[in-house]
Amino acid sequence: MDSIYSLSDSQIQKRIGEKIKSIRLKQNITQDSLAESASVSRSSVQKIEAGEIKSFDTFLRVLRTLGMLDEIYHLCEEEQLSPSEYYDMVNSAKKNKRKRAMGSINANKEESEW
Repeated sequence: MDSIYSLSDSQIQKRIGEKIKSIRLKQNITQDSLAESASVSRSSVQKIEAGEIKSFDTFLRVLRTLGMLDEIYHLCEEEQLSPSEYYDMVNSAKKNKRKRAMGSINANKEESEW
């Protein structure tokens, strides 16, 4: 397989469309039933399978219906902090904490009452 970076956007979309069609056929699902389950039009399914992915929302619905959301899971993962990033974050939170005055008001109040 060619490097993904050497492909044009339309070539990538075409390959994705072919893969979606292949998976749909392996699952023995018609375009009509996929469209109905995904709440999209049949022409949208046809366009996606032809490599014409115009609506990301429609694309996600089709992936969800085919059980393929795991293919894009790594894009949705939260990045893990390295130990040094975590240390920096904790220390910056400690530095920004408000500090209460040391009671100089109470000390003056006690002196004036005597």
